[in-house]
Amino acid sequence: MNSIVVMPDFFLDRIMRLTSKEEFFNVLTEKARFGGGSIRDIPTRDVKGGNAVNIAYSLARLGANVALFTIGDEIASAILHQTFLEFRNNVDLFIVPGNHGRTTSLEFLSHEDIKFNLMVSDVGDNANFGPEKVNSEEHLKILGNADATIVTNWGSNLKGTELAEYVFENSSKALHFIDPADVESRRLDFQKCLELISEITDVLSINENECNSLGKAIGLGTLIPEHYESEIVKSAAKTIADNVKISTDLHTRKGSAWSNGREAEFVHSIRVEAKTLTGAGDVWDAADIIGYMSGLDAKERLVFSNASVSLYVRNSSALPPRLDDVFDMLDRIGA
Repeated sequence: MNSIVVMPDFFLDRIMRLTSKEEFFNVLTEKARFGGGSIRDIPTRDVKGGNAVNIAYSLARLGANVALFTIGDEIASAILHQTFLEFRNNVDLFIVPGNHGRTTSLEFLSHEDIKFNLMVSDVGDNANFGPEKVNSEEHLKILGNADATIVTNWGSNLKGTELAEYVFENSSKALHFIDPADVESRRLDFQKCLELISEITDVLSINENECNSLGKAIGLGTLIPEHYESEIVKSAAKTIADNVKISTDLHTRKGSAWSNGREAEFVHSIRVEAKTLTGAGDVWDAADIIGYMSGLDAKERLVFSNASVSLYVRNSSALPPRLDDVFDMLDRIGA
């Protein structure tokens, strides 16, 4: 397999694990009344992040050959080289000098609430990662030989449309995959982006929030309400795919769906106690891409991706699964 090319974002993530949002907001309100102060004893850890980096790392854990194009300063570069050290034989890093992003992710994990995470970010120079960052002769050769090219976090990149067009046009043999991340504040621009790249894009990967943003941009309103069942997810994927003219993979809390605008499939999520939320969508994407590269049909690919992400979210160390781990899980559930 030739390399799977992933780009462009890198963030340093600080993850804070909290109980309920009500308890946290009550503490904030109390501290504000007294003019500030410290909130102690909140479990916190610093990890590498960014959709592109997380997907690249998850792909490497699944055994893929990866070329990661991203941006960061000297400290970021050292972190990335250390992070991918064990994969030095199958991962190539191309790090443009610049200001990487920084995110604080608040994970609310109480049993009473719906589990969710809220991310507060400074996107840094990820906001302007355009074709000029991937234009050397070596870069173009890597794109030309790629089996898949993945462009992530369009929502944070003001040059995201130009980057996607450039990367996909210069990787004619590859699967072209885009995961835009949160596009709510730029949803109309993203709709226009998809109109421009629909003929050169094979897969649009979104979650329920991104699905609703795109639904509103198209003029269809909220496609996935707060409370929903599997048929809603399946119908939403079909509606999006039919409107944007790109096969759509939609991953949600209750399950994942695929549609090409005519046919559709849905597979329920595997129920686990969630111990990690940040990065779950990236792990799902990585498994989805491996499914495409392996020639799995839509339902098989969704099962494989759901199994992969279930192993991730149940793991408090936020470590993506290896291929053998996923196969063991599929054997256990009889898939």
